Amino acid sequence: MSENRPVHTGLEGRIAEIIMEPLEAQGYELVRVQVVGTETPTVQVMADRADGVSFNLDDCTTVSHLLSAVLDVEDPITTAWTLEVSSAGIDRPLTRTKDFCKYAGFDAKIELNFPGPGGRKRFTGKLVEADAETVRLRVEKDEIVALKRVDIRKAKLVLTDELIAFTTQPTPAD
Repeated sequence: MSENRPVHTGLEGRIAEIIMEPLEAQGYELVRVQVVGTETPTVQVMADRADGVSFNLDDCTTVSHLLSAVLDVEDPITTAWTLEVSSAGIDRPLTRTKDFCKYAGFDAKIELNFPGPGGRKRFTGKLVEADAETVRLRVEKDEIVALKRVDIRKAKLVLTDELIAFTTQPTPAD
């Protein structure tokens, strides 16, 4: 599992495999691919700029044109489909090791595929640390739970004033 790359499976994994290198070659990083719907599916792609600068509308346009061309050639979905490109946003999904590490100290919601510590599937707390295999989350009463990354169904940041302040700080390139 790469620190800079999310892990996808199935159709989403195939699409991620197709778009990852062209995205990276243009200075972007893949955050998440999600396919929504069946009859006319929507391929949702969330991306970041590799240089750390905020992902803006021009970036959405650039990535959308790039991925439309790449996916039209590779044609991973045989029926009609729609492409949506967006930034990950402030309360972003956490899909890469570097995201869990960057946002250590901030609140997150994590849902597992099946019951984990304490027989629970859903956890909310402060991110403590993460590596390629495990995410540690401080939950109620200062208990720290270790959650296996392979068991995480979805994880995202919780929108708080502290998170807003952190994500709206100017970056060196701004």
